Formats: sequence, C-alpha cells, structure tokens
Amino acid sequence: HRGLLQERDKRAKWNGIPTLLQKLYESSHPNSDLSHAHTFLKLLLSQLSVEAMSFVTEDRKTAQESTFPNTYTFDLFGGVDLLVEILMRPTLTMQKKKPKMNDDLVKDCLSVLYNCCICTEGVTKSLAARDDFVLFLFTLMTNKKTFLQTATLIEDILGVKKEMIQLEGIPNLSGLVQSFDQQQLANFCRILSVTISEPDVGNDDKHTLLAKNAQQKRNASPSRAEVNQVTLLSIPGFIERLCKLATRKVSEATGANFLQELEDWYTWLDNALVLDALMQMATEEPEQSSTESSDESSLATSPLRHRLPQSMKIVHEIMYKVEVLYVLCVLLMGRQRNQVHKMLAEFRLIPGLNNLFDKLIWRKYTVSNHVVHGQNENCDCSPEISFKIQFLRLLQSFSDHHENKYLLLNSQELNELSAISMKANIPEVEALVNTDRSLVCDGKKGLLTRLLTVMKREPPDSSFRFWQARAVESFLRGATSYADQMFLLKRGLLEHILFCIIDSGCTSRDVLQSYFDLLGELMKFNIDAFKRFNKYVNTPEKFQMFLTQINSSLVDSNMLVRCIVLSLDRFESQTEDVKVVEVLSECCLLSYMARVENRLSFLFRLVNIINVQTLTQENVSCLNTSLVILMLARRKAKLPFYLNALREKEYAEKYPGCLLNNFHNLLRFWQRHYLNKDKDSTCLENSSCIPFSYWKETVSVLLGSDRTSLCAIASYIDEPFMDLDRDLLED
Repeated sequence: HRGLLQERDKRAKWNGIPTLLQKLYESSHPNSDLSHAHTFLKLLLSQLSVEAMSFVTEDRKTAQESTFPNTYTFDLFGGVDLLVEILMRPTLTMQKKKPKMNDDLVKDCLSVLYNCCICTEGVTKSLAARDDFVLFLFTLMTNKKTFLQTATLIEDILGVKKEMIQLEGIPNLSGLVQSFDQQQLANFCRILSVTISEPDVGNDDKHTLLAKNAQQKRNASPSRAEVNQVTLLSIPGFIERLCKLATRKVSEATGANFLQELEDWYTWLDNALVLDALMQMATEEPEQSSTESSDESSLATSPLRHRLPQSMKIVHEIMYKVEVLYVLCVLLMGRQRNQVHKMLAEFRLIPGLNNLFDKLIWRKYTVSNHVVHGQNENCDCSPEISFKIQFLRLLQSFSDHHENKYLLLNSQELNELSAISMKANIPEVEALVNTDRSLVCDGKKGLLTRLLTVMKREPPDSSFRFWQARAVESFLRGATSYADQMFLLKRGLLEHILFCIIDSGCTSRDVLQSYFDLLGELMKFNIDAFKRFNKYVNTPEKFQMFLTQINSSLVDSNMLVRCIVLSLDRFESQTEDVKVVEVLSECCLLSYMARVENRLSFLFRLVNIINVQTLTQENVSCLNTSLVILMLARRKAKLPFYLNALREKEYAEKYPGCLLNNFHNLLRFWQRHYLNKDKDSTCLENSSCIPFSYWKETVSVLLGSDRTSLCAIASYIDEPFMDLDRDLLED
C-alpha cells in the first residue's frame, strides 16, 4: 500500500508527510534506539515549522486552518498521538531502570507539538483534554535543556483547558519548583498565573450581584484556583524567591548564561510588541542626566550594538517581573491574604521595589494611551506598560485595608505621621505604632511619596492615572486617619486632583471615577481639606465645572457625594470649634450640600439610576449612598420629610409608585445581600462611621409593613400602585 499512498500523496499535496509518519512509527517501536526515528522527526519538524513561522508573522486572526496543510495532514494521520506516545513511553514501562530519552529528541517532539498547537486549535484542545499528558509535561521541566519548549507548550495548553488543572496532582511539585533557577522560576510564573486566577474575573464589577450571589450559593467549597493558591504557598521558600526575583536589579540578573537566555529568547518573541520595545529602547536619544544609574547612562552613550543587548536585558527583566508581580498580586487578593502579607513584609518586597522605582519601574515616561484593563485581563500592551500597571495593582492590593500599608513609607515619613497626630492632639493609629521599622522603605523617599511625584507628571487622560489613584486611595481606605490625610494634603494631592477634575480637560470616565473616589477618601471628615478645597475652587465658574463633572455620572462620583454628606453632618455637630464654624460658613461645597433641595436632588437620582436587576459591585454604592442620606435624616427625625419628597417627585413626574417601589425592592435586596453571614459589613461601618446595627435598623424601619408608620416606605405608596414588582425577588 506504500505505492498507493505515494500516488494519493501527489494528488492531495500531502508533501510526503504520511509516508514520513509511517517511517517514524516503524522506527519508534518500544525497543528501538530511536536514532532513526529522530532523523524522520527532524524532516517533519522542518516542514511544520515553516507554517508555524508564517502563522506567527501573519495576523493570527485571519489565519484559517486550511492555510496550514502540512500541520493538518500531520494531525490527520495520527502524528500528534504518536508523538505523545513516544514522549510518555518511559513513564509507562515496567522496567526497574527507566529508559532515558535523548534530550534533543524530546526537544524536537515538543517543538513539533507546539507548532501544531500554534496552527491548529483543535490539537491544543485535544492535548488539553488528556490530564495524564498535561501532568507529565510538568515533569519534563526538571530538565534544563527542554525547559523552555515544555513551558511554552504547557502555557498554550492551559490557555484552552476547560477544567483548571490541580497543581497538587503534579508529581513532586515542591521538588520541581525548588530545582528551578531564578530564570526558570520567572517563566514558571507565566504558567502559574492561569492556575491561580479565578476564570472570567475580568469584568467582576460588571456582573450583576443577583448572578454573583446565586453563583456563590452553588460554589460553597473553595474553588480550584483557591486550592492551587494553598498548594503554592506550602512550597518551602517559594514566596521568598518570588520577592527576590521581583526586587533584583538588572545588573544582578544577568550571569554568564545570558547568551543562552538569548537563544531561548526567540520563544518569547511571538510578541512583536517586545521587539518594538527593544528597538525603541536601543535607539532612544541619549538623555544626559547626572542622576541616571550607571546602567542607564552607559546605555545612552554607548554605540547601538552594545546598547541592544543591554536594553534586551532590561526588557527581559521587566517581562520576568510582570509575571512575578502578577502571581504575588493574585495571592494577596486571595483567602490566604494575611499569610502572604506577613511573608511579603518579612522578605522586604516593598523596600526592594522602592529601590528599583527610579531606575527601572518608572525610569522613563512611557506614553500609555491604551484602554484601562480590568483586574485579570492579560493585556497585550508593551512590557513596560504591563509592568507599570502590574506594579500599581500590587501596591493597591498591598495597602488595601491592611495595617502593613505603613511599610510604603520610610522612617522619616513615619515620624512625620506621628508628629501630625501629636500636633492635632489625637492618638496615633495602632497600625502605625505596630509597624516594624526594620521592614519599612529606606532612601530619601518611601514608595508612596515616589508614586505621588510621578502621578502629578502624568498626562490628563493617561490610564496610568487610574491605577495610580487607585493605589493611593487604597492607602487611605479603611477607618479614616486624619494623619494619613494630612500627610498627603501637605504634598499637594488635593490641588492636583482638583486640577485634574476641573482644569485638565480629562474626559476618561475611569480616570475621573478613580479621582472622585480618592478625593472622597482624602477629604472625609477633614476640615482642613475643605478649607483647601475652597481656596482652590475660588470662582463660581470653577465650582460650576466641579458640579458638572460630579453630575455627569453619579455612578462614578457617588462615593464623593457620600463623603461630603457625612462630613457636613459631623461638622454641624462641632459648632464649639471656631475653625469648623468658619469653614462651614465660607466653603461653597459645604453650603451647597447643606441646602436640603440639593441633597434631595442627589437622593432622587441615586435611587433612579439603579434597580435590582442591574445592581453590580460597581453601582451598588449608589444604593448605600442613598441610605447614608436617609440614615442621617433619620437621626434628625427628618425621615418622613424625605420620603414625602420622594412621593411628591413621583407625582410631579406623573409616575406614582415608581421611585418608591423601586427603592423598596432595592432595600429588600440589600437585606439579603448584606445580612448574609459571609458578607463583610466592616467596610460599610469604617467608611461611614455609622454602626452597622444602625444601617440594619434603618432598612427594617423603611421596609416596615405598618402603613400608619411615617418612616415606612409603604405608607407613601397609594394602594393601587403598591409593589408592582413583588415577584422579582421571589426565588
């Protein structure tokens, strides 16, 4: 039948692949030495790699499977299965002494499989479905010579795998990871990122809370990603090595094996952006500056041929660090958060990053006009941009509601915080007192102040601003600390934010939302901040512009509205303080919010822009802000007045029952959502300084069924219009 095959081959344009496969099969039977087989494999590899190269260089989107006939034929005639069988054969033998395969043969088998995966998605999917093969691939990583081919293939396979792999199933995972050198560990992080991230968390803010709550009910047990996180944390020395990788300098990173790394480098270069970044760095105009590090200044003045390897080292190092920071970030946001925090502090991650800030992280201003990425989206921006975003996300998750946030400062800055508290005659925050001074930043500035410096230089619509503001805001979140606010106010942060909102012409919704949130945290309960606000917003035009920006999207600005309402309420109770009385009478913002019709106008709109079906993590804050307005009214026995105003508004709009029924449904949802045992209510308490018991009580008073109660919503809806949507929430 060989003659028949060759005849059919000519007509079908199979390029002799079936014949080669047959020879490969015959020369690879269990007891052969495989050297003949290797010869046939090399011939196949040369035919397949041509297609893979053209696939990588063309635009992947337009590529059709039909344009890769060799790969298709190879798979059609069982080539993929044969290679898997050859690779796994040593593990299946019953002999005591396992036969060892030639490294180059393993390497070529992996390369052929990788080429097939690149060109034919079906191959990747069928390999992903074979758990035994996927776990077997991990064991091949112990061999340095085949490490990169293996890692690249695993990464492709895990990308399409339906079920997330369980790391604890990998034979001797701990030994495997401990055998890696630092470069391999960084590459391994690329693979790990798929195994520890929850699938599809990209648009977490956009999923409706109804859907998320239902999902949580279904998945009570820890997810696979969470189990994998625990597995990783139990590997001795794992986090310590990641911290070392994240904080090492470029000059430390490149040992004698750099040329070897460059040979392996081609496997990373399926990303044209990387090449662009390299060339751009190598040909940049030399910037003469006395403050540049030796790495950088020698780079700027040396001829191009010396500069390319150096800039390669820098991009290489940046790409490694992106992967490592991503893994640390996911672990910081997981259930083991406190354990991870302890380790990152102990292994001095923050001081290490602080020392890299000027030389590597923000060594120059990369223009970033790309879209803001959600938490988990692996973005396709240049390595420099990904690195900055990853770094800012790490800072955000590091300081968010955690007392270790003071490690972002250096000793002098910590002393400054203590001095601010002393001068204001308030006790120091406990977390500040407990901060271990041997683990804080060193150098002239801490990481937080360095971040402020670059934030002020960022162009108005740069998406870095979004991440920068989020990182600084998370430092302020939690229970309000006057000293933290003053520390930032002294550094001109308030004026910078107001410039961005009022004067800079910034139109990016994401950037504005993050700046509104940051402004809210910075000003909350702080009379000095309101005084400064008034000094900056010193004309009616400026104030009008500020209001226009707030009103343009209350979903984005409602946290700021909440902060102003809460602050006003507190200041009104401090009338024995001369300074407070003076600012209350002069500040345009406080006077504006003090007028009840303005508060009502906010309340109407907040209740109107959401309903139970459209509630998400992002807009549920509108519901809580409307509740804050009503709780403060209830404290002053004004609740009936506000509810009546809502009723009058409905009648004026010729739509009786609409606002109040919607609000009633929203509050019923609120009860189910926040009174759930897993829900964390401390956030609501901390940010409002209103005890959670008062939140619960107010909601149940509003939902009271007694239609004679002046504080129950039901009393304000006429019988015919009562609760049109009653069945919405019924399960």
